[in-house]
Amino acid sequence: MKTVFAIETSCDETGLAVVEDGTRMLVNDVASQIPLHAEFGGVVPEIASRQHTEIISQMADRALQQAGTAIDAVAVTHGPGLMGSLLVGVNFAKAFAYAKDLPIVPVNHIEGHIFSPFLCGAPPEFPALALIVSGGHTMLIMCRAPHDYELLGTTRDDAVGESFDKVARLLDLPYPGGPSIQRAAEKGDPQAFRFPRAFEKSDKLEFSYSGLKTAVLYALRDKPDAVHADVAASFQAAAIDILIIKTKLALARTRAPRLIVAGGVAANTLLRQRLNAEIEVPALIPPIGLCTDNAAMIAAAGYSRFHHGFRGDLRLTPNPGLVLV
Repeated sequence: MKTVFAIETSCDETGLAVVEDGTRMLVNDVASQIPLHAEFGGVVPEIASRQHTEIISQMADRALQQAGTAIDAVAVTHGPGLMGSLLVGVNFAKAFAYAKDLPIVPVNHIEGHIFSPFLCGAPPEFPALALIVSGGHTMLIMCRAPHDYELLGTTRDDAVGESFDKVARLLDLPYPGGPSIQRAAEKGDPQAFRFPRAFEKSDKLEFSYSGLKTAVLYALRDKPDAVHADVAASFQAAAIDILIIKTKLALARTRAPRLIVAGGVAANTLLRQRLNAEIEVPALIPPIGLCTDNAAMIAAAGYSRFHHGFRGDLRLTPNPGLVLV
C-alpha cells in the first residue's frame, strides 16, 4: 500500500490531497478563488498565484493532520497552467519532498483528469478513449495503457469551457460561465436559435468554439430583445452537440471499449444525459466534485506514475505549455 500526498495549483484552485493506492481518498481539500476573480469575469494570474502562496502551507498542514498516515511520495502538477500558480505548487512540493526525504513525482494536469474517474474505488481501466473538456482544454485522447497516449484531436481556438465563460459574459451571467449558463438554459428553448456546430460534417477530430461564441454575439446584436434563457439553451445545445458528434466519431474510429470524460465541463447535466443515452460503451465520468481541478486526481495519476517507475528530482521546473503526448 502506497500513500501519495499531492499538490495542484495549475490555475485558481489550491488543491491538497492524500490518496491511498491511487483510488482511496483520505483527504481532498480544494480552496476555490471564484469570488476573487468573479468581478473580472475570468482568472487574473497575479491574484491566483498570490492566493496560492497565502494559503498552501496551512492547507498542507491540515490535510496531513487529517490523513494521519505516513506519506510515501509527493505528486505535483508541473504543467500545463499559469506559470505563477505552477511555481507555487512545484516549489512547495520540492521543499516538502526535500524536508521529508521523499520521492517527487511530476504530473501533467491533463493526465490527472484522465485518472479522476478512478477515485471511487475502482482501479484504472485501459485502453480507453478520453474526452477532456475544461476551461483550457478540449481534447480527444486515445489511452492505450497508463501513460501511453495518442492525441487524436483538440481545439483550434477556444476550449469549450472558455466559450461558456465568454458567452456568460455576453449574457451578463456570473462567472464561472458553465454553471450559470446551465441554470439559465433550464428555462430556455434549445431550438430558439440554430447556432453553428464547427466541423460538424468533417471527418477530422477537431473542435472550434470561437465561431459559436461570435454567433451568439451577433444574435444578441441583431435581436436585442432575445430571451437570454433561449440564447443560453441554444448555445449549450450547440456546444454539447459537437462534443457528442466528435466523441462518437472517435469511438467508431478507435473501437475503444470505454470512454473517460473529465474536466469541468464534464459536470454539465446535458452532456452527462446525452452520453448516457447515446454512447454505447461504458462512460466513466467522475462525480461532479472531482470534475473541476483538484489534487486527488493528481495523486491518482502520481500513484500510477510512481508505480511505473517515473520520478522527478529537485531540478523540477514548471512548464506552462506542457503537452501530454
